[in-house]
Amino acid sequence: MFAQKKCSFCGKDVALGYGLMLVRNDGSIYWYCSSKCRKNSLKLRRDPRKLKWTTFYKKGKG
Repeated sequence: MFAQKKCSFCGKDVALGYGLMLVRNDGSIYWYCSSKCRKNSLKLRRDPRKLKWTTFYKKGKG
């Protein structure tokens, strides 16, 4: 019935009723599965392609 969302930082599925949705002033929507992902993205401005625990890193190294 409801589609699962993917974390905007690590790429994992966010279960229904969990996670955090961030809506920016321009209307773009970001989903985060944990505070770890939220902090790495917003506060620390890290690139998910350079962190080994993200799916974006694993896709790039193939």
